[in-house]
Amino acid sequence: MPIRALPEHLVNQIAAGEVIERPASVVKELVENSLDAGARRVRIDIEGGGQRRIRITDDGHGIPADELPLALHPHATSKIERLEDLEAVASLGFRGEALASIGSVARLDLSSRAAGADGGMRLVAEGGRVGDPEPCPMPPGTVIDVRDLFFNTPARRKFLKTERTEFGHIDECIRRLALARMNCAFELHHNGRAVRRLPTADSDAARQRRVEDVCGQGFIDHALTVETEHQGLRLSGWIARPSFSRSQADMQFFFVNGRLVRDRLVTHAVRQAYSDVLYSGRHPAYVLMLELDPGRVDVNVHPQKTEVRFRDGRTVHDFLFSMIHRALSGTRPGSDEGRSASHAGPAAGRIDLPSTGAGWRDDRQGGLGLPVAEAVQRYAELARPSDRDGGRPLPADGGDAEVPPLGFALAQVHGIYVLAQNARGLVLVDMHAAHERIVYERMKASWQEDRVRAQTLLVPETLAVSAREVRALEQHQDSLHRLGFELQPAGPESVLIRAVPTLLATADSHALVRDVLSDLTELGDSKRVEQAIDELLSTAACHGSVRANRRLNIDEMNALLRDMERTERSDQCNHGRPTWVELDLQQLDRLFLRGR
Repeated sequence: MPIRALPEHLVNQIAAGEVIERPASVVKELVENSLDAGARRVRIDIEGGGQRRIRITDDGHGIPADELPLALHPHATSKIERLEDLEAVASLGFRGEALASIGSVARLDLSSRAAGADGGMRLVAEGGRVGDPEPCPMPPGTVIDVRDLFFNTPARRKFLKTERTEFGHIDECIRRLALARMNCAFELHHNGRAVRRLPTADSDAARQRRVEDVCGQGFIDHALTVETEHQGLRLSGWIARPSFSRSQADMQFFFVNGRLVRDRLVTHAVRQAYSDVLYSGRHPAYVLMLELDPGRVDVNVHPQKTEVRFRDGRTVHDFLFSMIHRALSGTRPGSDEGRSASHAGPAAGRIDLPSTGAGWRDDRQGGLGLPVAEAVQRYAELARPSDRDGGRPLPADGGDAEVPPLGFALAQVHGIYVLAQNARGLVLVDMHAAHERIVYERMKASWQEDRVRAQTLLVPETLAVSAREVRALEQHQDSLHRLGFELQPAGPESVLIRAVPTLLATADSHALVRDVLSDLTELGDSKRVEQAIDELLSTAACHGSVRANRRLNIDEMNALLRDMERTERSDQCNHGRPTWVELDLQQLDRLFLRGR
């Protein structure tokens, strides 16, 4: 076939194949245009799951009458003008493909009135053919009506799912956009019925209600607020406690400068931050917004703009991991009554968390060690109720000024649970799970220096790797040496293993080195060694902690409670199980129908 230029309508249909996958893709592109136009209120009307009709109404600044025909021209946009603009995109859309692509595979009716104009103008496109503009009375803003999607491409229409499924994708799209732009109100209607009404969220309380509307009450009940900034990177939002983990990654919303993205680097950083507190196979839930200079991130790497590329991926990865890890480290009894962990300053700084209880702070308190009895006497005088209190561990007047968050032990239930009373009500502690976390955190601290010790192999081993991984080895030799590895290139695609970390001498060194080099190649950093050591310490802590059916006296139980209040991440054991629950007096009253 001879080389020839493709017709314009065919070019648009090819572009539509990349941009317009299903009705939800149309909704995403059009609503993003509304948000870029400064809309504060967007209404989405859907019929037949979007196959029959999609109507978007906004109150943005509108399109001037003389620019309306150009809006349906391919690669025509008001958002970029030169290459420098593309390298620092601040808008959601910028390619200028959406309207032309939609108009080539559907019947499109575009009406718009610019701010200050006497009236609006209307333009109709059908299957790529654009009509002439005509006057249209309307308020300021834009209305786009898309009917009969894929009417002229029946093969594409066959791939669409049921009406319910397609609308589910549209609803999910609106949920994501609603989280990205809290200052805009959204209304979603399907077949004439209102499905979502999300008012403008301009205050902290309103933003929290927006998150609750989108993610559910359960997420908010288990959420920690994150607010931190470092080296031009600002992270804000909500992360769910490990007890709210999910079976799939269906509640993970990450926004970069207001754009929802799915990024492997981000997912890896968050996953590592949760590694110590989640069950294997479970997924964290979060709504996080990262703000940075648009010039530090490339958003022009995917036709649907769902992926980005950071100029300095390692800095972003380390920042996300560090901040989320520190927020989760505060999940201990009494440390975050306000359900927030905030920090502003250097990444190497420390998040200042509230003390473990109002009026309950004693630097003389020891720790619950191995075995349990070692620390009992240190707590005996502090934790035991005095005779003048009549044997009651809590103040008789009900005040909580001297009551620690987990209160004081009352009894042990079946040798498994510790029963305690605090200022709010009743506390149940899983004895083994709680002590497992305490022992694990202490073992991690005590092994900190040993992580860099290496054990030389009697016979060096040769490992076949890729040429990229050999280059990563040469680039990160110092980092690998600090981790306890002694590796050297043995050829263009092979590595010689001479030494490995002492703690991992019996591990599969080939698999570990491959994983470490793979991480260095893709991310510029690796936490594989730390994770492998943590797994060993976690197993040791599990075997070294108090077991079920171990009888503890009151002093030992109180020692355990005090250690929980001072140990990071003590809300969960090493495997992600909760270590304690609280039933306040209102919950207890409901159980016994008191006051009814």
